[in-house]
Amino acid sequence: MRAAGDREELTTDSGDSAGALSRRGILKGAAVTAGTAAVGLVATRPAHAADAPARVVRATARMGGTSITMSVVNGALRWSAERNGKTVIDTSALGLRLSDGTVLGSDVTVLGHQHGTTRTTWSPVYGRNATVTDHYQEQRWKLQDTASGIRFGVRIRAYKTGVALRYVLLDTGTGTDTETGTVTISDELTTFVFPDDTTVYSARDEDAYLPVAPDAIPSSGTSSTDQGPLTDLPLTATLSNGYLACVCESARLNFPRLMLSSVPGQSGTLSAFLMEHTARGSGPVETTATVTAPFATPWRAVVIGATHAELVDNAELVLNLAPPTALTDTTWIKPGKVFRCELSTAAGLAGVDFAVARGVEYIEYDAGWYGPEFTTVDATTPIAAIDLPSVISYATSKGIGVFLYVNRIALTDADSLFALYKSWGVAGIKLGFINEGTQSMTNQITGWARTAAAYELLIDMHDDVRPFGYERTYPNYISLEGVRGNEQFPTATHNVTLPFARNIGGPIDYTICYGQSRNKTTNAHQMAMAAVYYQPLNFLFWYDKPSKYANPASWPGLPWFNAVPTTWDESRTLAGSIGEYVAVARRNGSTWYLGAMTDETARTLPIPLSFLGGGTYTATVYADGTPGSSPFRTPVVVGTQTVTSQTTLDVAMAPAGGQAIVLRPS
Repeated sequence: MRAAGDREELTTDSGDSAGALSRRGILKGAAVTAGTAAVGLVATRPAHAADAPARVVRATARMGGTSITMSVVNGALRWSAERNGKTVIDTSALGLRLSDGTVLGSDVTVLGHQHGTTRTTWSPVYGRNATVTDHYQEQRWKLQDTASGIRFGVRIRAYKTGVALRYVLLDTGTGTDTETGTVTISDELTTFVFPDDTTVYSARDEDAYLPVAPDAIPSSGTSSTDQGPLTDLPLTATLSNGYLACVCESARLNFPRLMLSSVPGQSGTLSAFLMEHTARGSGPVETTATVTAPFATPWRAVVIGATHAELVDNAELVLNLAPPTALTDTTWIKPGKVFRCELSTAAGLAGVDFAVARGVEYIEYDAGWYGPEFTTVDATTPIAAIDLPSVISYATSKGIGVFLYVNRIALTDADSLFALYKSWGVAGIKLGFINEGTQSMTNQITGWARTAAAYELLIDMHDDVRPFGYERTYPNYISLEGVRGNEQFPTATHNVTLPFARNIGGPIDYTICYGQSRNKTTNAHQMAMAAVYYQPLNFLFWYDKPSKYANPASWPGLPWFNAVPTTWDESRTLAGSIGEYVAVARRNGSTWYLGAMTDETARTLPIPLSFLGGGTYTATVYADGTPGSSPFRTPVVVGTQTVTSQTTLDVAMAPAGGQAIVLRPS
């Protein structure tokens, strides 16, 4: 038995279960001493607000210059985060409000404490990198609400790449930790207090990003949706001290989706808002969420970067917080590029031939293949114009998979529908007009992913669905929209905001358009997206058909799309500034693919190629030519040169332009 004052730091080496913390770390009936901010905390007596009003009890998790602190200040829970001594999140509130009005976090007793350090590595089925390191220090407090006696917990983690916190409902206050009980939550009271002069990049639904002060998020919503100064996650903040922070969530299971809200009269504060309506407002309203304890709420993560480029490269924090894969066999899960076909048999067959010629792995029949999507609830019978068995058979013979679109209203029996599609030989499903937000919709979305996995079907989830790391747990949940993509032909400024905001949280389905006259960008800008954006299921040539590209000489960028993969062995962000420019290099095998994009300002980025290995490489450069009368009319110019790791490329981009570069060992 350890003495109460002994210090202990437990390390979990690679191969052990992530997050394993010894039960010996619990200090039963004891609290952390006031003013202590380190692992191995000293135990004394329970700490109550009434015992010493000025008393502060705290615990800090630290990793590689990043720290997160939770504290009890006069009985109330608080938290904060720093990077290298600079404030990222100032003192902020913690707590949950239950449906009966009880507030967990306003007056608490610390009953016990655990701490430990974990380091593991794991290999995703697909991703930004072939191997991911999960290295963090965690602090856990077991707490009791003074008034009600309800026991609960708070866990905090510090990674080099950011911080995270979550709540744990232990029991109803009448028994042991293993006893179950129903708890109904009406609100989460977590706040995020940013330093003065912070700018946040706010976007709701599929709107463009708006850089505003935290207290100036515009009010939005309708009578049938959540209303107020609300923004979706991920939300990126640029801090006056030079750091960047991106608020995300991970491991959201059986819980509403998190939004953030401005707080009147508190200029730097955003508060948690648990969605009560579905995003499109057509589902039932749920003002509370009922869970069965023991229950852990989703992780509230803050990805931190000292530079804009580092922020992008730290995005795997979201995956590290998610549960490991639940699938024992993932060999059938294949990332890839997708081509959408027009709604006929001939178009499907031509689409297969185009996919083979252009290095595309899948074709897709989108809305309308089984009839008008908003009035047809039977998604089992193709329209007369499509001989689906023939198309699927031909695609399969050529090694091409087939995706089918299904509107939400046709998902009355997902198990039967997915079983049918599997029997047809379908590879994946694109689900449309998904009403995410409430606890029920979270359960429905995760249930669809699990059911699809049982039939070895990939899932692409569309409309305002937001990421929470579920692609790690169910890798067949391979992509999701939740973005203003090329269906709206957004600005170049928007496009160079996405890598630092929405894409931090997880994959995006942007629908790249090469050679589209409605683009507000150059063709090289569109090409670069295939390397800059993380999108393991990449829809290309979205509004076009194979005949457009019948003369490849007219489309010099086609070889880039032929070659570029969608999953990577290594990724590095080389340069960037949110809303201005970005450059990312990703490696697949021995070949690197470099994409650079700029806003409406022409610029030249000096890009050192120090990430290359030894020897020489041939750089095939797809660049903007002389700017045309509109960005779309700026031609793509192709050139080659020999480079080494000592080379610095001057990447010149036209207004709303870009470059796409293939670097192959000579």
